[in-house]
Amino acid sequence: MNLDQYLPVLLFILVGIAVGVVPLALGYILGPNRPDPEKNSPYECGFEAFEDARMKFDVRYYLVAILFILFDLEIAFLFPWAVAFHDVGVVGFVAVVIFLTILVVGFVYEWKKGALDWE
Repeated sequence: MNLDQYLPVLLFILVGIAVGVVPLALGYILGPNRPDPEKNSPYECGFEAFEDARMKFDVRYYLVAILFILFDLEIAFLFPWAVAFHDVGVVGFVAVVIFLTILVVGFVYEWKKGALDWE
């Protein structure tokens, strides 16, 4: 077994670690360390906390986030199809039409259920 083949992989790993660790170490070593009460306060939004940090959030926040991720990822699947549009032929076109139909049906379902309404 020839270990010379693994040298580029080892160098790639070492450079990746260096690119991630060296800036952090330089910032920690060379950066200013002047703490004050404002910088060490847990809230930097301009006012004191008015509730416990463990308060319950409305489930709509999570629904909107999940819907955004869902539809965003589904749209992201269209980019490879668009790049290879001429190569996939009729079968690829029909598959994407079915995919988009399911996407639109899901969108209409969420719309009718009121998941997109904000009060």
